[in-house]
Amino acid sequence: MTEQEHGAAPAAVVKHKPNRVELVWHADHRFTAGRPGGPTLPIDGDGLTAPGPVDTMLSALAGCASVDVIDILAKRRTPIRALTVDVVGTRVETVPRRLSHVLLRFHITAPGLDRANAERAVQLAVEKYCSVRSSLDRDIPVEWEVELL
Repeated sequence: MTEQEHGAAPAAVVKHKPNRVELVWHADHRFTAGRPGGPTLPIDGDGLTAPGPVDTMLSALAGCASVDVIDILAKRRTPIRALTVDVVGTRVETVPRRLSHVLLRFHITAPGLDRANAERAVQLAVEKYCSVRSSLDRDIPVEWEVELL
């Protein structure tokens, strides 16, 4: 049965081309991934030579939210001089070892930025605009903290 037959809302109309990436296996648990013909990202399932798949996902979450934070603050005429995000992803012990909680710690340097505006920008980025966060299971809490430097 389709979602509509189950009473779910219809899927959103797609206005953009779908994202497409290609994953290429190299050896052992090592891969590269990226858009066909574009730059690639190394992924190592063992985490020895590159970030593993879960670390890559956590990096994508931090990167997505950070792009939005930078854009929100730029629109408020408070450009960022430096930004670092420490991400702590807690996983369950059972298989599959899915994420059970994520904490994003934003360290922001921006002259003239007050705590209220920094926290509001991060809140909007994580809770409203970040498409990676919106793509994760809503049962996974994603919390955040802000440190102004």
